[in-house]
Amino acid sequence: MAGTPLTELNRPLGQNRPAPHGKPWGLWLALGASGAVGLAVAALLFLVATRRDPDGGQPMATALIEKRSPQSQATSPTPTPAASTPEARTQANASQLETEAGVTVVRPGAGAEAPGSIVITIPDSAATIKLASSPDSRLVERTRHGLLPKTGPDGTTPAQIYARPLGPQPATKPAGRIALLVGGLGISQSGTADAIAKLPGAVSLAFAPYGPELERTVQRARGEGHEIFLQVPMEPFDYPDNDPGPQTLLTGPKAAENIDRLQWVLGRFTGYVGIVNFLGGRLTADDAALSPILREISGRGLIVVDDGSSSRSLLATSAARAQIPAMKVDRVIDTVARADAIDKELAMLETLAREQGIVIASASALPVSIERIARWAQSLEAKGILVVPVSAARGFRNPSSTGSLR
Repeated sequence: MAGTPLTELNRPLGQNRPAPHGKPWGLWLALGASGAVGLAVAALLFLVATRRDPDGGQPMATALIEKRSPQSQATSPTPTPAASTPEARTQANASQLETEAGVTVVRPGAGAEAPGSIVITIPDSAATIKLASSPDSRLVERTRHGLLPKTGPDGTTPAQIYARPLGPQPATKPAGRIALLVGGLGISQSGTADAIAKLPGAVSLAFAPYGPELERTVQRARGEGHEIFLQVPMEPFDYPDNDPGPQTLLTGPKAAENIDRLQWVLGRFTGYVGIVNFLGGRLTADDAALSPILREISGRGLIVVDDGSSSRSLLATSAARAQIPAMKVDRVIDTVARADAIDKELAMLETLAREQGIVIASASALPVSIERIARWAQSLEAKGILVVPVSAARGFRNPSSTGSLR
């Protein structure tokens, strides 16, 4: 229709659009707001995914503690049976845990108000047996070789003070007792740490006079309940091809130096109850060489133990003549350092303990020995056999037993 004005309805599409006025601020603001919201949502999701809640995974419970008067308790409804409510089951579980752990919890009696505090008593156990601290100033003398043990002015000895206590008497008579001395400690730090940590506290440990930080390591062992012996290096038959180490006590012309050598050894650390020979087949068979050594030891209040490695040794009998408490090891359990051989020797110890009442054994701090002894010791309680410290073995000796002296 010619001459008719075009309206919005009949104007051709895309033709004669009005020119835009100014900048599109509304569109830009809308786009910016949408972007900000998107970023905020993304940031929130990232925090949820990566941030660790400090309480996350921790068992939590909320309990309402309500103090009620006796009257209100008397009028309260009868509780449901224990097995029927979660609260009763929780208390039953708590009581069971307390019983299994040996913990005593003092709670108010029936109908009583809750106390201001709850008393929890944790019982002592055999593992908590503590040894006397060392050095005891009454029992040491200062020398150029360090602190050496001595008998105190009142007759108290290091063997008495530094020994591990036996602890509570067993409820039933033991089927037998075994004293075990594990030697060679102090040289290998890893082996020493394993022996201290894995062996029962009643197992006595013998330290060589060598190795780093001996005093500190010995005190750590004593802190774990192990009583300590000092290994004294002595001349073997094949010396010097087989050399025990520096300051070895010797036979022959050099025997005159033995007292100074012995004092050097005795001064390496404190807190030991006695000495035990390290090797020494030749020296311990020579009574003339032993006599001055034992005279030096006799006034120091120590126990002397013969490690049983030499059938010709006179160490224990010579010590007895010098009025020194002494004993001899019955069996060495790891002469053959294999698990099956060690297990066989440990079984033999049980038999001897039942027959004799007490048996003394020794072992080296070899990894296989420590592992087999630790495993075996866990089975002894069920068999009625006790492990006792070596210092206590002499008191259980029967005069007819192997190695008994007095």
